[in-house]
Amino acid sequence: MTLSPLKRVAPLAAAVVALVLPSAARGATCEDSFEQKGNPISGIRFHAEVTVDALSVPVAIRQLRGIAATRGYDILSEEADDGSMLLEQPRSGSARPFPIIATALAEQAAARVKLEAKLPAGMLAGAGGARNELCAMLNAVKGGPEGIAAAERSQGAVSSAGPVVIDALVLSQQISQEADTNAASIPTRYQGKTFTIKGRVAHVAKDGGAYRIDYDIPRSTNDLVLKFGKFRFLTQISCLAAKGQGAYALSLRNGQGIQLTGQYKDYDPPRHVMWFEGCRPVD
Repeated sequence: MTLSPLKRVAPLAAAVVALVLPSAARGATCEDSFEQKGNPISGIRFHAEVTVDALSVPVAIRQLRGIAATRGYDILSEEADDGSMLLEQPRSGSARPFPIIATALAEQAAARVKLEAKLPAGMLAGAGGARNELCAMLNAVKGGPEGIAAAERSQGAVSSAGPVVIDALVLSQQISQEADTNAASIPTRYQGKTFTIKGRVAHVAKDGGAYRIDYDIPRSTNDLVLKFGKFRFLTQISCLAAKGQGAYALSLRNGQGIQLTGQYKDYDPPRHVMWFEGCRPVD
């Protein structure tokens, strides 16, 4: 699910409009609370909130984790006891990722739960689609025993969207750009994600009990045929072959075209390397 340009929300618009506040919610509806601030030059912000009875702050945040993960958002940080969580709308095509801040505040036997989406300067999004998307998540928050059960099911939830099909060099540049902004956020952004990565073999080596297949990626943007933007080191992409794929790994030749599907394993900022594991060739 994406907020920008919000076109993905359109098929669900009728279903979202049909949603009503949980019976435990009180006061104005989420849709009534919706606000848009800022402008495309400085950055647009969207805000919405609900107040739900019989709901504690930690339970509210833990529920939102599961709700957001189901809708394809990345969870970059969660501090449930303190009532905060940082979500991120993943990159989609040329659309840049952007953060959504979730907060929960205790009120009398209730919790006020808020979402605020912060779009980068220059990014446009329709207010109607943003309202539908934020309120679809907030209206799903429950109070009482139902909310507690939902929070328990949501612990550790991550976006299961994928696998993402991408060229190795494109992925490398994407990670490198994100590292320039904040390398510490990369592990949580990619945790649990599966990618189908297309490229060419740089070399194959034994790595513990598996074979490591390294993609052929230049070391820096200075080594690219087409140079653009500022200088940056490029992230190297390595795939640890899945069990039973040793024969396949040994059959590969340097320079051979490959397309492997694997899950994120680790990232090393100083060495500019990201590893994937359980890698298998696409049939």
